[in-house]
Amino acid sequence: MRFLPQSIVGRTVLVLLIGLTASHVISMAIYSGDRQTALTAAGGRQTAERVAAATQFVESLKPSARPRAVRSLWGAAFSVTWTDESALGAEAGDWRSGLVRSALSFYMDDVSPGRVRVAYSKPAAWEKDGGGGPGETANTPWLAMETHMRRMMGPSPARPTRHMGRMMRIWRGGEILQVSIQLTDGSWLNFATPVQRWRSFWWSQEFLSIVLMTAAVLVLSVWAVRRATLPLAAFARAAERLGMDMEAPALDEDGPREVRNAGRAFNEMQRRLRNFVRDRTQMLAAISHDLRTPITRLRLRAEFIEDAEQQQKMLADLEQMEAMISATLAFAQDDAGGEARKPFDLAVLLQGLSDDATDAGHAATYDGQPQFAFSGRPVALKRAFGNLIDNAVNYGGGARIVLRTNPDQATVSIEDDGPGIPDDQLKRVFQPFYRIENSRSRETGGVGLGLAVVRSIIRGHGGDVTLANRDEGGLTVTVTLPLG
Repeated sequence: MRFLPQSIVGRTVLVLLIGLTASHVISMAIYSGDRQTALTAAGGRQTAERVAAATQFVESLKPSARPRAVRSLWGAAFSVTWTDESALGAEAGDWRSGLVRSALSFYMDDVSPGRVRVAYSKPAAWEKDGGGGPGETANTPWLAMETHMRRMMGPSPARPTRHMGRMMRIWRGGEILQVSIQLTDGSWLNFATPVQRWRSFWWSQEFLSIVLMTAAVLVLSVWAVRRATLPLAAFARAAERLGMDMEAPALDEDGPREVRNAGRAFNEMQRRLRNFVRDRTQMLAAISHDLRTPITRLRLRAEFIEDAEQQQKMLADLEQMEAMISATLAFAQDDAGGEARKPFDLAVLLQGLSDDATDAGHAATYDGQPQFAFSGRPVALKRAFGNLIDNAVNYGGGARIVLRTNPDQATVSIEDDGPGIPDDQLKRVFQPFYRIENSRSRETGGVGLGLAVVRSIIRGHGGDVTLANRDEGGLTVTVTLPLG
């Protein structure tokens, strides 16, 4: 999937993030629910204790003394009225009402719905003077409560009215807990208190601590994962370096046990490959060198052949064999990759090859930046590009050399105006000793190792070489060399 991170670090961090987020969301949901229940229960117990004490106090007084006693129980967040009818209906409340009723049972014998009514509700909108807002009706519990309170406060309600307005302002916007309790004479005590506004869990210190803890875990996880995967990155760089330089230094065998085992196996593979290539190269060089002695003897014997025509044919064959042996030795030396990599100017190298071809009487041009720093084996690359330019001027009538660069790679194109190469042979020409039929002439020379040497050198630098026929005629050789 394209939206998934491509690196091990990114995917591991994504898994950690999803897991932490899911676990914390579930934990926060459970904690928030338990917190709300606990806070509601605590507030209900406090209110139940105050309501029970007020009820017992009013119940012990004579009816004539109850109005004054009820007014004395008022507080900024607690109102009490004594009425003939309950200020609440007989309908059952929600789960929070059950918690309050359960708390009242510790202080009262009978908390049945017929005697004790509990409800949570939102207050109506009140204007500054404490009166009912627009749209309020006489059936609104708060208007009815105000009517009862004003009637019980007597003919001079100035102070209680201010008291009531202050309480209503405290209530505004929150929920109200209402409790109505029936006294033994059938009258009702009505209590109202604003529910304490607990700070939202999402703005609480607990939520902030969870966020900070999650961020800290993610930072530590990213650090730990990056540290654990650093050997893998070094492993990838070493594998890429091995493809360009068989003599590259061994990989450090550190990190977790699995990574150490992989690094150890990689170093052993590199050692075996190096020995294999060295043994093969030495064997090829030894065979090519040893063949020179019998060729020399055959050349001497050919001098005693009396038939001049047969003598010339044999000497030509021996000369071709010697050329093949010399080319094979050069190929083996290049394949060994003994030259050290070092920085040099690739643009200057190409310009020099172009000038050499021009001085030799061939048509050659260079198009590209005047200077370009590159790190590689300059002698080997000079031979590779020299072979390509020689092919272009020998078989294509000239060479146009173009250098283009970007942050990732350098691209060298060599174009000619020759007959091109059949499409089915564009890849086969890179095989050692393979030559196109129309190039097997004494004048052109060559034994079919030029392009094989070129590809070996270019791939030894981590690049590649391709051939393509041009639509307008001729051949384009494209060499790509990675940077860095």
